[in-house]
This record gives sequence, structure tokens and C-alpha cells, in this order.
Amino acid sequence: MSTRDLFDALSEKYDEWYEKHRDLYKSELQTVSRLDCQGGVEIGVGTGRFAAPLGLRIGVDPSVNMLRLAPKTLDLIAAVGEMLPLRDGAVGCALIVVTLCFADDPKRLLNEALRVARRVVACIVPRESPWAIRYMEEGKQGHPFYSRAKFYAIKDLLSLASDARPARIYATLKEHVEGLQPVEEPPLDQAERYGFVCVELIRDGDRSESR
Repeated sequence: MSTRDLFDALSEKYDEWYEKHRDLYKSELQTVSRLDCQGGVEIGVGTGRFAAPLGLRIGVDPSVNMLRLAPKTLDLIAAVGEMLPLRDGAVGCALIVVTLCFADDPKRLLNEALRVARRVVACIVPRESPWAIRYMEEGKQGHPFYSRAKFYAIKDLLSLASDARPARIYATLKEHVEGLQPVEEPPLDQAERYGFVCVELIRDGDRSESR
């Protein structure tokens, strides 16, 4: 089963995670909000749990069933992140929330994001964090989503986005417990310990200030 087919088949199960883990979701939402992507595009928008409340305009996802659950306030496009049907520089910001771990070609996806946007906000669950270790173990036990995920270290993310430079970093879920957790701004070399990290990437050659 392809990743798209998996999310098509389990779109409601995917969306239920946000209801079952509301404090974790709220912690992640607050973290992403620090790197304002309002008016931009979310690549791998899923059911719109980030794009809609954060004021993004466009949502792209290959899963039609996921898009059916997303708020219709978004301009929704059924497409893969590796081939975005958007012109160069179409938006100010592209948001990618844990989509890279399911991408067939994460480097190409990041390059596409940097093509259509001046800024990219890429959020991952760092591979060495307690949260990723837990999810990988659940994947070994047959979890439908985590068994298909490939987790990346922050250095991997920066290597994949070799045509960009990191600007700001925000993180949360430092503690491996359920519950609302604060947003922090850790140094790059200490961010790996957090369970959810968002890195702002700026295209090389674009010297404009990050917002």
C-alpha cells in the first residue's frame, strides 16, 4: 500500500490523534505559530489541523480523503509535495509539519518548498528524541503510521535543505510526558532533545529579514 493509500484509508484515525492528545497538539500548534506562516501554503496539510487555525491560505496533500476532512476555508489542492502546482515565489511561507518523514523524496520536497516560498518552516520529531524513539518502537509493533515513517535528525534536515540557511528555531515537548508543554528557543546543538522542533529556512541569496 502506498503512503497516499494508507492515509486515504485511515484519514479519520489520523485526525483522531489530535483529539486524543489535545495538549500535545496545542503545544505543537503554539510552536508553529511562533514562525508566522499566515497566508502561506502547508505541504502535507492533511486534515488542516495546523493550516486552518494558523491562517494559512493553501493546503496541498496527495490524500483526497484527508482533504475531505479539512476546513473548506482553505484552498485545497490534491498533489504531491515533490511536484507543487504553484509558480515560483507564489507565497511568502511554506509550512511542512512532520511531512518529510512520509515523503518519497524529502530533498525534492524541500527544494519545491523553497522554490514556491521565500521562507520554509519545517517541523520534525528529531530522530534522537525520546518521542521519536517511542514512535519508532510503536512502528516496530505494527503502528500503521509510525511503521511507515522515517525520522530525521536536525542535521539531516539541514543537509536535505542544502540550498537554504537556518534562521530561527522553536521547540516543545522537552519532557516525554502527555500534557501542555512550553515553547522554547533552544540553540541548534541542543534542539535534538525536544520532541517537536520547527526550523525556519531561508533561501540562499535571500538576505531579507525573517519575520
